[in-house]
Amino acid sequence: MQYLMGDFKISDNMMRFSLFVPRLYNLCRSYGFEKGMIMPSRAFCSDENQGFPIILITKHFGAFPFNHGMVGGIVATDRHGPYAHHGKDLVIIQASHVGYDPETGQFGAYRRLQVDHQRQDASCGKILGVMDWYLKAYAFAIENISFSLVNGNAAVIIDNQLLDHNRDAGIFLNIDQFVVLDSGHVPQPLKVFSTSKAFHVNPALIGSLPKRYFQADKRAPIKKKLTANLFYFKKRISEALEGRDQLERNLSHSMPAIVTSNFPALAAAQINTQVEFDRAYRTILSEDSYKGKNLAFIAGINIDISPQQGQLFPITKFVPWAAYVQNRDGDVFLKEQEELLEELISQSTDNPDKIEMSKAIGAMEETPEVKIEIDH
Repeated sequence: MQYLMGDFKISDNMMRFSLFVPRLYNLCRSYGFEKGMIMPSRAFCSDENQGFPIILITKHFGAFPFNHGMVGGIVATDRHGPYAHHGKDLVIIQASHVGYDPETGQFGAYRRLQVDHQRQDASCGKILGVMDWYLKAYAFAIENISFSLVNGNAAVIIDNQLLDHNRDAGIFLNIDQFVVLDSGHVPQPLKVFSTSKAFHVNPALIGSLPKRYFQADKRAPIKKKLTANLFYFKKRISEALEGRDQLERNLSHSMPAIVTSNFPALAAAQINTQVEFDRAYRTILSEDSYKGKNLAFIAGINIDISPQQGQLFPITKFVPWAAYVQNRDGDVFLKEQEELLEELISQSTDNPDKIEMSKAIGAMEETPEVKIEIDH
């Protein structure tokens, strides 16, 4: 997990979105971005609980953000060119999102106000939908790999499906971690059951398991001892760039770490944000339309805390991950999480340039009618 996520820290690095956005605006101004000339853009999921962050971006940047994203928080990189023509100075915010239930301390759920009984629902539904197949495969494996004593020998009992490496898709064991291979092949079983087989356990694995796992006439399922290094997944995924499977492509190689983490939905949001920042960053570098412009690209996670009684919107918290900044002169900077967080926190949460949304909408409503004439 450390290799995948590196130093992506969550607990002490989050801030309310209502504090993040004015800080980001002031940080961009400190980079030399011009008041009234900044065009924001967002690469968010399409869920309604991402609406409040969009309202705050509009309020503080004075413009409704360009839509730069697809379901799941995927950056639509083919929109770089059109977006570049919408502002003199440019700010792109990418965020995967995940719901959080403060009552249970669990990630991945959100209370939706517009459904019957305001029930908890999946958030982000796209991420959880992609994860479902992998979670079910993992759930099968942790119940169908077990340990026992067979004929007085410490044994691992593995379901026949998990021993079939000719399958096109599914969860596959790093079998050499479970048994000692014989000339590169799985050895003869200690015992053959109707739907599984028992083998001598690899001594290296025995040392990581409690002694109570090995009792005669009892099977102890591996459960959460099936760690990410012991298996992998195979599944056919479309290679179409930014197609319907882009999110799954982003997550697929990291799925063993995701499904074995304490909070799979949060881990998936983290990894997707990291992959999307790296992927989009490289497309920004090669986009001719961005040359000669001030541009800031910042990525992170939106944590959606379900609205409580009397609230219309979630309390959204933002966890910054990284940023790329360039100026008109061609200077470029990469901001890693620690530096980016320090720069944001150093900025004031007071934005003298923010617009009052109700006044702006009121002025629009009071503007004299403009008659549209169409020649027939």
